[in-house]
Amino acid sequence: MDDINLIWNEHSRKELIETPVFKVMETESISPDNQKGNYIVIEAKDWCAVIPELDEDFLMVKQWRHGSSCLSIEFPGGVIDEGEEPAEAARRELLEETGYKTDELIYLGSVSPNPALFSNHMHFFLAKKLTSTGKQNLDKDEYVNYLRIPKKEVMEKMGSKEYPHALMAVALNFYYQHKAKCND
Repeated sequence: MDDINLIWNEHSRKELIETPVFKVMETESISPDNQKGNYIVIEAKDWCAVIPELDEDFLMVKQWRHGSSCLSIEFPGGVIDEGEEPAEAARRELLEETGYKTDELIYLGSVSPNPALFSNHMHFFLAKKLTSTGKQNLDKDEYVNYLRIPKKEVMEKMGSKEYPHALMAVALNFYYQHKAKCND
């Protein structure tokens, strides 16, 4: 079967809910064999994460996650603002959440966080040559601690109760893919 026989065509789209973070849309789509179906799509801005590398450690953040009602250790990151380039957002988020600036930012790749439901992408960067400003600049609703954690510990604990965020595992994978290419 050709891939063309897998493609659905969107017939209509309507907004069901608008929140400060995303919109919930209902689409009516037509299957390759002309079946109609209604589907939910969450429209959100793109996100970014930056992997700050300090020698044999990563600079990470710990914050409360409302969806899972838990503390989560993650790489710094967040929403890319309207009109902002992903690299700009990565630098901004790094500075806001950790108080560190970078002189070297390397694009690692991007993914669709959940293409079944979300329309957005997440972009990943590696930050090297870090300089501390000594001050976080958090948003009014952000409560974030930053930590310096050995890379080995992050690798061993990713996916544990302390490191539950699946997209951080993706970030770590991109990091090790980059390292493998640099060693070839």
